[in-house]
Amino acid sequence: MGDTAPNPENPIYGPFFGAMGAASSIIFSAFGAAYGTAKSGVGISAMAVMKPELIMKSIIPVVMAGIIAIYGLVVSVLIAGSLEPPSAYPLYKGFLHMAAGLSVGFSGLAAGLAIGIVGDAGVRGTAQQPRLFVGMILILIFAEVLGLYGLIVAIYLYTK
Repeated sequence: MGDTAPNPENPIYGPFFGAMGAASSIIFSAFGAAYGTAKSGVGISAMAVMKPELIMKSIIPVVMAGIIAIYGLVVSVLIAGSLEPPSAYPLYKGFLHMAAGLSVGFSGLAAGLAIGIVGDAGVRGTAQQPRLFVGMILILIFAEVLGLYGLIVAIYLYTK
């Protein structure tokens, strides 16, 4: 039993932080994607009552919201794949994995909120004024890139 002395660099709770990073990555990204999908879907439904021919054109915000969840899924899978038993998992690595998960999770949540609000108003407005469509797409791209920034930071943190 002399071999089981606690190692201060690899405490038993180290993998907890990595697991919470993986969980927070997908949870918060999925919340953002769900909100963006639901809010945009409400706008599409309201718009489709009067102009059903625009339904397929108006699906773009829903697709963009779904991509946000993929960002969180990628980081979650990366982190979960590198989780190890406490004896081989330093606390520093756990903190980095938690930071990576939180960065993509919270930026995905923010991006999903923005996509939902812009998507809802955008598809309703496009039904009334078709020239608004290009502007809506540009605003959606700027909202989507917020999630991409979180993914980039998360991958950078993961590889440290």
